[in-house]
Amino acid sequence: MSTHPEVLWAQRSSDSVADKNIVWLTVNVPDIDESSLQYELTSTEISFKAESKTDKKVYAFSLSLFDEVDTEASLSKLSSRSFTAVLRKKALKSEYWTRLTKEKTKLPFVKTDFSKWVDEDEQDGAPLEEDFSGMGDMAGMGGMGGMGGMGGMGGMGGMGGMGGMGGMGGMGGMGDMGMGGMGGMDFSKVGHF
Repeated sequence: MSTHPEVLWAQRSSDSVADKNIVWLTVNVPDIDESSLQYELTSTEISFKAESKTDKKVYAFSLSLFDEVDTEASLSKLSSRSFTAVLRKKALKSEYWTRLTKEKTKLPFVKTDFSKWVDEDEQDGAPLEEDFSGMGDMAGMGGMGGMGGMGGMGGMGGMGGMGGMGGMGGMGGMGDMGMGGMGGMDFSKVGHF
């Protein structure tokens, strides 16, 4: 008996650059026994089966893809934490796939990879993975680089623009607002909520 692994996915699309027309798949299974790994990619389907050395479970899934992929240009990599595949979409289109699978069924083990996801209208400015063509050791870590800017919160310097909130001086007592001042009103008789 096998268990479905968590499968994370994200994509980019381009109607002119094949390298930017991809689907990222990350299969989260720690400590995959490499000798047990069975991965097959056809132009319309992907299947995966492997055993984890840590929990001795067999993880497997098979998916019919939303559209065709170029199997020759697609890449895969095994690390100690996961199996990653970069699938090259066959058709050059600027539109995203509406889902990963051909079927409209929601699969609970397939989830969006928000560390790689970019909205369709913002993908032109988004960087692709650094070492994605060679699927080097850190290929699956593309979303980890950005935390550099917090160093000491330098721009906060005592909240400079706040200046002690000294500008409330002209409020005086509301006397000229046509309300007759609020004088004589007994607030102790107002009901409490």
